[in-house]
Amino acid sequence: MTPQRSTSISAPSTGRKSWTPKTPIEVVLEQITKQETRVGTMRDELAHEERELAKLQQARKVLEAQ
Repeated sequence: MTPQRSTSISAPSTGRKSWTPKTPIEVVLEQITKQETRVGTMRDELAHEERELAKLQQARKVLEAQ
């Protein structure tokens, strides 16, 4: 014999938490974290682009020396 499951209309069976509104402080802190992540990514991309530019400038020097 298998145990019967109790089904309730008020509790979803998916296990999801109910939505709770965030406080203004939580919203601002989340925005700060997202912005820090974006700035970090942009810094990495900028460093990569600067290295590529340095390589191309070295190639220009070689070509202009000829």
